[in-house]
Amino acid sequence: MFTVVVNHEEQYSIWPSERAIPAGWESKSMQGSREECLEYIRLHWLDMTPASLRK
Repeated sequence: MFTVVVNHEEQYSIWPSERAIPAGWESKSMQGSREECLEYIRLHWLDMTPASLRK
């Protein structure tokens, strides 16, 4: 099981659900298989440019 996480730059990743989420990242409340989480990221992370560079 994995969790989708996002950082302050609005960059997405997946993290093993049984492990504590690292500092600087927060859960997007999406858990599932690796494939399900990667599909969620594919559908939601539309601009890979870090947030600080988009402003």
